Amino acid sequence: MTALKLRKIGNSVGLVLPKEALARLRVEAGDTVHMTEVPGGVRLTPYDPVFERQMAVARKIMKRNRNVLRELAK
Repeated sequence: MTALKLRKIGNSVGLVLPKEALARLRVEAGDTVHMTEVPGGVRLTPYDPVFERQMAVARKIMKRNRNVLRELAK
């Protein structure tokens, strides 16, 4: 476990992640990180569950309408 210090940044409070945590999350400055509540705390992840559900629907539609999309691409 790593202790992190909250810091005042303007009118907000920020959390500075150490280089090792950024590497494990595979994120860098400017990326978006999502926080979800889990039993016993919170989880930080670059994974967006809403976007993933939307992409699953899009993949299904693209697979079903592959020929139509191929013709439209011409």
